[in-house]
Amino acid sequence: MHPAFSVIFLTTLIGTGQGLFLALFTAQSYAAVDFVTIQNPGQFYAYGSVIALLLLIVGLFSSFFHLGHPERAWRSIARWRTSWLSREVIALPAFMFFVFIYGVMHFFGWDPTIITTEQPLQGQMSLYVGIIGTVLCFALFVCTAMIYACLKFLQEWHSPLTVVNYILLGTASGFTLATAYSAVMAPELVTLFGTWATIITLTALVSRSASLIRNARIKHKSTLQTAIGVRHSNIEQKAMGLMGGSFNTREFFHGAKMGIFRSIKWIFLVLVFLVPVVLLATGMRNSSIDVLFTAFAIQYIGLLAERWFFFAQANHPQNLYYQTV
Repeated sequence: MHPAFSVIFLTTLIGTGQGLFLALFTAQSYAAVDFVTIQNPGQFYAYGSVIALLLLIVGLFSSFFHLGHPERAWRSIARWRTSWLSREVIALPAFMFFVFIYGVMHFFGWDPTIITTEQPLQGQMSLYVGIIGTVLCFALFVCTAMIYACLKFLQEWHSPLTVVNYILLGTASGFTLATAYSAVMAPELVTLFGTWATIITLTALVSRSASLIRNARIKHKSTLQTAIGVRHSNIEQKAMGLMGGSFNTREFFHGAKMGIFRSIKWIFLVLVFLVPVVLLATGMRNSSIDVLFTAFAIQYIGLLAERWFFFAQANHPQNLYYQTV
């Protein structure tokens, strides 16, 4: 498939925003039972929510660049009963709304205790807003991933690993960003976020490697015979059937040379997983803000490569017909 950079930025940016929100709520959950102590929790959660919301907004804005008629984007919610894209369009603004409410409550200190409990458990309203936001966050992860995982004819995507990878990669990048952010705003949380970022990143490495191994062993159901409707056992294609390019040859081919295509796989494996883990360990040990932000920057660049490879690796059955270009 031809990777659209607008979709690449959409999925990686909102994934990081989702992961950052999950990290913020994880810290509040730990603080609610006195596992951690945060010096300025209101500012920490509020500014963190602003960063998460900005990532979501920029990601949403980038999605408009691959629409033929952006002014009709609102119509995409009409088929929410059957379309994962429609469900994503509903889940994203709903999640953004609760991230906004979560940040506003902490910024202005509007956080009354609505359920009285014994210490150390606390029952502030923001915790319940965070729970709803977390549910919507995972719903958004599933909706985004299922847009691709539900396509049976694209066998590289049609797997539960697609959903797992979207969740783990987005969460990993969000926790890595939270580690760098906490180094500035709440140094006492660096170890907490850094440890979780490392665990999730390594788990994502296992999951993404499993999908790469699976895709390398796929036996495609479509053949040249099924592509053109001819059952002869010996078919050899000499040309694609037209002199110039077409929509089919542009939108269903990634257009990169095979050497570049293969190298990108190893590039994202190093940038998304190996380098960030090393930098996280170094940054936590030295409490280095620069190293931790570098870990996030490198991991995000790697995620762009990973998402490009994810789209490019999918082999549309129509490519069998246009295999000679």
